[in-house]
Amino acid sequence: MAPISGRIGGMPKTSARLLALLSLLQTRRDWAGSALADRLEISLRTVRRDVDRLRELGYPIAAVKGPDGGYRLGAGTDLPPLLFDDEQAIALVVALQIAAGRDEAAARALTTIRQVLPSRLRHRVEAIDVTAVSRPATHPPAPVDGKLLLAISAAVHAREVLRFDYSNGPTRRAEPHHLITWDGRWYVVAWDLDRADWRTFRADRMTLRTPNGPRFERRELPGGDVTTFVTGTFLGSGCRGTVILSKPATTIAQYTRDGVVEELGAERCRLTLSSWSWPSLAAAIARYDADIEAAEPPELTAAFALLADRFQRIAAGR
Repeated sequence: MAPISGRIGGMPKTSARLLALLSLLQTRRDWAGSALADRLEISLRTVRRDVDRLRELGYPIAAVKGPDGGYRLGAGTDLPPLLFDDEQAIALVVALQIAAGRDEAAARALTTIRQVLPSRLRHRVEAIDVTAVSRPATHPPAPVDGKLLLAISAAVHAREVLRFDYSNGPTRRAEPHHLITWDGRWYVVAWDLDRADWRTFRADRMTLRTPNGPRFERRELPGGDVTTFVTGTFLGSGCRGTVILSKPATTIAQYTRDGVVEELGAERCRLTLSSWSWPSLAAAIARYDADIEAAEPPELTAAFALLADRFQRIAAGR
């Protein structure tokens, strides 16, 4: 497996310079040799020598014509050694942890990455505990600083009260229980100490204050688990039901906005929706034009029977 290098300050000089050069080449299409030399504070000759070293490692760096020459990082035929700084490594682990629950290859990649992390990074990312609640994203992802996610996850792991400013409002205090992703955004599921109730806070609207507050004992989430709590929070407290449909999750997800779609196999998925009444919920599920293998709760099954009777009478001309 390729090495994962840390921050430049703690690396041998040549390795740090190669990592910095590679990072610059990844940020834009073409770089003039003189521009790279200026950014790295080295000579043009050293730039050429470091480019040759990266080529020897397998990175396809092409020469670009120009007054003083230039370079472009292209796609290669083989996977070269990978170099990540700390923030890139943390972001990679978080992304793989989210995907690992749904993809075996991502789970294997996560295991491999963790095995080769430097010890100082391994301890930090082991504290990251992310729960991904499946739902097709309807909003553009909200960018969140990786350091913020790491700090929140560390507080969840250590069971320490978070103090933070929220949406430019007054300082809040909360016991963080879970860091989750929902609809392309990051949320913290926490017990709000000031309001004495469970809340979900958008991470991109949080500005943490240090140090953290005291340690706390974990509380039991309403519904028993984070998925039940989150779906109840975001889908509302009306009539909520779950069905298993004989169509791929990718197909159902295209037509689902306010619902949760979970893949159960190549041709099956679990769909959770809510509505203002059981018949309206049954009608909303019927629009997917898919065979229903199972449905719960019993109120939803009864609503299907009610609609079937109505439709049968219409079809019979009664």
